[in-house]
Amino acid sequence: MPKRAIPLMATIYRNIFPKVHKELGYWKARAEQIPNQELRRQALDAIEDKTFHCEGGSIYAILAGDNRDKVIQFVVAYQTISDYLDNLCDRSTSLDPRDFRALHTSMRDALTPGNPIGDYYREREEKDDGGYLEDLVKTCQNLLGQLSTYSQVKDYVYELAALYCDLQVHKHVKTEERLPRLKSWFDSHQERWKDLSWYEFSACSGSTLGIFCLVSYAHGEHLTKEVALQVYNGYFPYMQGLHILLDYYIDQQEDLEAGDLNFCTYYDHEDHMKERFLYFIDQTKLHVNSLPHASFHHMVQKGLVGLYLADSKVQKLQGARPIVKELLSVSGTKAKFFYMNSKLYHKIKPALA
Repeated sequence: MPKRAIPLMATIYRNIFPKVHKELGYWKARAEQIPNQELRRQALDAIEDKTFHCEGGSIYAILAGDNRDKVIQFVVAYQTISDYLDNLCDRSTSLDPRDFRALHTSMRDALTPGNPIGDYYREREEKDDGGYLEDLVKTCQNLLGQLSTYSQVKDYVYELAALYCDLQVHKHVKTEERLPRLKSWFDSHQERWKDLSWYEFSACSGSTLGIFCLVSYAHGEHLTKEVALQVYNGYFPYMQGLHILLDYYIDQQEDLEAGDLNFCTYYDHEDHMKERFLYFIDQTKLHVNSLPHASFHHMVQKGLVGLYLADSKVQKLQGARPIVKELLSVSGTKAKFFYMNSKLYHKIKPALA
């Protein structure tokens, strides 16, 4: 288990990313065979545009020891479902919440070995994906079905997936319905999460990191019921919230141009947003302290800050420089290392392709 930034990055580049790209290559070839043109386009776009989601999620395979490859297979398949459905809800032909709910039942099925495959496209016109989504679901089911310890994390995985799916339904409906649905949804959870706003709770629900961390521990040697609960509490809401708020932060200009919902726009002003980002960083540090391999999880937090703030989209954001400077400063030397490393990786990645 790498405890320092340089060995961690060496492990990721040498042992994780090549296998991620191999798995994605398989699913890309599979997507190219989708008969329906619209479904094929959205599946291929999701893989092309969101490779970094699979790369990031697969870092948790390090926790799985000798079962690292199985975790990578699961992460790539499950995240590919997530990214594909996000495109179908966000960039495709439907604004129907019944369609979004039907599509996202595949994510619960993927986490439930033995569940029959549903008619996930039943509420939309485009239906013929040549078995693409079914194959992704079955891949996840088969991998989880081999896990004797899956029962110890299953309830927490289901809860995180349910929140994720609820968010995807509520945030993709007609523009005038989004805020009322999201606020009403938060009302049913507010008692438990009084320190969050409705848009922060939504952001916390939009990450798959907790699921990947739990599944990775289920493949390793350190899983107990206590550890499973610690991981759930360590990742939801703050680590996941930090993840998605950073994601929305860098996408502000892009979302403005596309007319998409962006949770960062609901902060009162830039200083308010910065204060809340710092709060999420502090709370994440506090909540991962009790986890096994705490140094790894702290590096994940620092990596999130460095990775997202290194994105070229940040340069287009007005007033970004002081926010970037303070978030990196608070997150420490390792975050700055990940920041510089990510900038270098973005430069050389085209040559490696």
